[in-house]
Amino acid sequence: MTRAGAVAENLTTGEAENISSRPVDDNLSEQPVNTVGKVLDRMDAAHTRRSSKKAAKKAHKTVTEGMEAAQRPSSRLQFTDEERAAPELQKSIRKSDKAADKLDLARENIPKQKKLVRERTFDEASGKGKTRLRFKESEKPLDGKMHRNPLSRPAQEAGAVVHSKIREVEKENVGVEAGHGLERFGEKAAGKGYRLVKGGIRRHKLKPYRAAAKAEKYAVKANANFMYQKALHENPQLASNPVSRFWQKQQIKKNYAKQVRDTGKAAENAGGAIKTVARKTKEAAEKTVAFAVRHWKGLLIILAVGIFVFMLLGGVSSFSNMLMGGLNAVIGTSYTAEDEDILGAEEDYTALETALRRQIDRIESDYSGYDEYRYNLDEIGHDPFELASYLTALYEDYTRAEVQGALRELFEKQYTLTLSETVEVRYRTETRTDTWTDAEGNTHTDTYTVEVPYDYYILTVTLRNKSIGTIANGALNAEQLELYQVYQETKGNKDYLFADNPYVSGGVIAGEYTDYDIPPEALSDETFAALIAEAEKYLGYPYVWGGSSPGTSFDCSGFVCWVLNNSGVYSIGRTTANGIMNECAIIPKSEAKPGDIIFFQGTYATSGASHVGIYVGNGMMIHCGNPISYTSIESSYWTEHFYCFGRLDYN
Repeated sequence: MTRAGAVAENLTTGEAENISSRPVDDNLSEQPVNTVGKVLDRMDAAHTRRSSKKAAKKAHKTVTEGMEAAQRPSSRLQFTDEERAAPELQKSIRKSDKAADKLDLARENIPKQKKLVRERTFDEASGKGKTRLRFKESEKPLDGKMHRNPLSRPAQEAGAVVHSKIREVEKENVGVEAGHGLERFGEKAAGKGYRLVKGGIRRHKLKPYRAAAKAEKYAVKANANFMYQKALHENPQLASNPVSRFWQKQQIKKNYAKQVRDTGKAAENAGGAIKTVARKTKEAAEKTVAFAVRHWKGLLIILAVGIFVFMLLGGVSSFSNMLMGGLNAVIGTSYTAEDEDILGAEEDYTALETALRRQIDRIESDYSGYDEYRYNLDEIGHDPFELASYLTALYEDYTRAEVQGALRELFEKQYTLTLSETVEVRYRTETRTDTWTDAEGNTHTDTYTVEVPYDYYILTVTLRNKSIGTIANGALNAEQLELYQVYQETKGNKDYLFADNPYVSGGVIAGEYTDYDIPPEALSDETFAALIAEAEKYLGYPYVWGGSSPGTSFDCSGFVCWVLNNSGVYSIGRTTANGIMNECAIIPKSEAKPGDIIFFQGTYATSGASHVGIYVGNGMMIHCGNPISYTSIESSYWTEHFYCFGRLDYN
């Protein structure tokens, strides 16, 4: 059946004869293809794709703005009592507070997610470091990616080809044309419904991000208005006419908004379009199945090609993600400043310490006239990696010139030098001679002694070194402290920077852990046995500059002080190697016995004793090297730096 009527065809000869009584239309053979329909199909498909991309980009932008608004520092202004009392500022202050409250509420409504992060801790009970995992809460970006399904476009093109073929022949048959039109209407209705559902879900999910971005804009506007009103209050001459007032207000608003953007933290992983959460309607699925049944061969080829492309893209994406993940891990744990700036900052900080050391050396000349000078000094020095980690966590990236103020501030927090004068009333014995004449005119002389009081002036010089690590725990916020700990763990991936710096290990050459069996006869001394029992608890602990307990690990003097105090054989405060030496009676090397204290000099730049250990006999000592271990004092290194032996009164 054709538009010309019924046709009889001889399948053997191929001849066809019109057997219908309907008049023949001479123009039927020139019946045009439905070109308009094909063009409209293409335009409709292109419009649908553009709309989907536009909606996905808009959603991505909304999420990004919301995440950035949630992660920026608080925009709440702090007002003085004078500002709150000024009548002309009260309205703008109320608006600013209200906007800040709305922004805080909007930030709280941003969905949150928890991620596992690694945390390095030190267990005082077991005496060992360990790594544990903890959950860190952060803003959650929407699921989904901006990239479309790689199979969606081939499927659309396949459908377009099928519809195009039908458009070419549908004019031949009214039923085919009507059926195809009905099918197209159904597909459009199903697609429209699917997009409406998807758009509704998208708008619902975007609501907290959109609210956060909107609240931040309102807060910026309110704060800028307060700043303008404050400027106007302090300088009434600024606003001479409405035009200048408008221009000034816009400039303040623009500058404040730029400041908010520049000082805020960039949102991470906030991009991505909405993840597909709805499916097509039942009618659309049934039509898809029917189409697949009719054209299974073509779809099979398209599916195979699509799977190949998908696997190829997936492989490239996985490799890229793996590569970028590795690069991000290295970059995220590395010092970001240039090596010359890191070394320059270290040099400047060391210069401050050198000046402090010289100041202490000049105490007796700068403060002359005292009868006695007493020194209670912590060691001067720092771990250079701690300084680099602290500056990187604080600034992220920095130059030598930019951190001069921070270096001075850190130095003042680390070192506390105090001079205190004490006056004691003491007595000295004086011999006196009195001469007198009796009544008969005879002269007599008496000699006797008396105790005469006098003021004895003492200057006590005290230096406390809190160490940079201790300061970091109190001075950095939670995020900066976490970065600091990561940088300390990795040494900023630049451990070559301070490889030869003596302060990294107190001047002790790093080596392998060494054990030693003390002869039983030496342990027969109860005092020495108590010392060794306490000291051996910490074998293998790492050297940590300024460390004085199992919780922080130890440096050389911190280790000896801890052992002396906690073994119960001698009470001594936390002091330096020089401070321990001042408590000792210096003895010849030939008289040294197990339990005596051994001192070394010149292991790093400090006067007097710079390293200390506990002598255990047979030319061996236990000390906080790198790590805590036994070592021979007869090696070339320790022989070169040997200073003296000291003996404490354990009784």
